[in-house]
Amino acid sequence: MRARRFGVRAGIRDWAIAVGVASALLLTGMSGRSVATGLDLLGYALLVAGGLALAACHRAPVVVLAVTGLCAVGYQAAGFDVPAVAYLFAVYATVRAGHRTTTVAASLAMLALLPLAALTSGLHDTGEAFARARGALELAWLIAAGAAGEALRQAERRADEAERSREETARRRADQERLHIARELHDSLTHQISVIKVQSEVAVHTARKRGEQVPEALLAIREAGREASRELRATLEAVRDDGTTPPRGLDHVPELVERTRTTGLEATLTIEGERHEVPAAVGRTVYRIVQESLTNIVRHAGAGTASVRIECRQDTLALRIDDDGGATPDSAPVPGVGLAGMRERVTALGGRLRAEPREEGGFTVQAELPLNGTS
Repeated sequence: MRARRFGVRAGIRDWAIAVGVASALLLTGMSGRSVATGLDLLGYALLVAGGLALAACHRAPVVVLAVTGLCAVGYQAAGFDVPAVAYLFAVYATVRAGHRTTTVAASLAMLALLPLAALTSGLHDTGEAFARARGALELAWLIAAGAAGEALRQAERRADEAERSREETARRRADQERLHIARELHDSLTHQISVIKVQSEVAVHTARKRGEQVPEALLAIREAGREASRELRATLEAVRDDGTTPPRGLDHVPELVERTRTTGLEATLTIEGERHEVPAAVGRTVYRIVQESLTNIVRHAGAGTASVRIECRQDTLALRIDDDGGATPDSAPVPGVGLAGMRERVTALGGRLRAEPREEGGFTVQAELPLNGTS
């Protein structure tokens, strides 16, 4: 909306300049003429046309340069000794738009044509015609108009570069802040998870040393602590972007499903279709969706079984996770942060996600991720 208002203001300004220049040229041409002949009417028309053409100088500067130049030559040939003011405005606008070579070539042609037009009209003798033509398009004014356009063009370019530099600086600061947050999160959670992992390791070792049966829940806690430590390290390395630790992806889904079975949930994995090259971003998203879905099933669904189905197609990868928990369409769970994170990941890759209770009971998560255009 702001850009539109700026465009409207620029258009009004261009028309105001065009009308002002056309009026000045017309008044200058009419001075000293009492009776208008047919040739005079043509000259008046060219004076007005040359001025009004400036209304389009921002949209088509090269065209305006040609129109104003031809009009100046035309009214000089019609006997109007009027300075080519509109052409000077056009030179400024064309150089500002970056068409320097075109402007120089057109101006050289004008410097040659205006004296010939003055001679054709019979305004002055040969020597005086050249002098008056130089007055109509003074070389110093021509250079000044071009220099002004070039100066403003350079100023706008520097302003654009400064804006880009500010954006890059802001983006770099945001990246640094994210890295700082990741480090703080890693440091704060690693200690607590390490304590859980060590305690579970000791408990498992003690139970086995005594010849006692190790509870499945204790084994699950130990494995979850190990996995959490690996995930924290991988997350920090990913934020650092040093490429030393490969992120979790599609190849790690079987391990994830197998680990979930230690919690007592009967989880199955089915992979169908011909396995094509899967972009890293798609693989990470699949892993996170499966991880979040199985975690929610274990914590909240009260399910006994869960199935993970991955279908590799030609240009998409389809994923479906179902459980037989207590969710029904009439008692849909409130979407949490995990589901919102899934949706953000899928949407960022141009895919689609559905997460809702099933008619026959339980919950389903379905996603389709494109394999083209992602990395």
